Amino acid sequence: MRQGLQLDWFVYVLLNADGVSYTGIAKDVAVRLEKHNVGAGARFTRGRGPWRTAHVEGPMAHGDALRRELAIKRDSAFKARLKSQALATATPT
Repeated sequence: MRQGLQLDWFVYVLLNADGVSYTGIAKDVAVRLEKHNVGAGARFTRGRGPWRTAHVEGPMAHGDALRRELAIKRDSAFKARLKSQALATATPT
């Protein structure tokens, strides 16, 4: 590990009730999730909530988090598994 490397970033995947996923990075996933849910997060998530956390990885360096975010966004099979797991564990309303 390089000296002074900050391992304080997390990669997260959010899901909404329609099964739409959103992948991002943050230093504090709980705070970022709240921002998404109140409409102050990414433009993509506005008006599509409420969101819930489906997957988190980290901590890792910023560059590693960016690379992993891109890999997850490209991996449709991974996101499909997350969605099916979320449906299997969802409580009926």
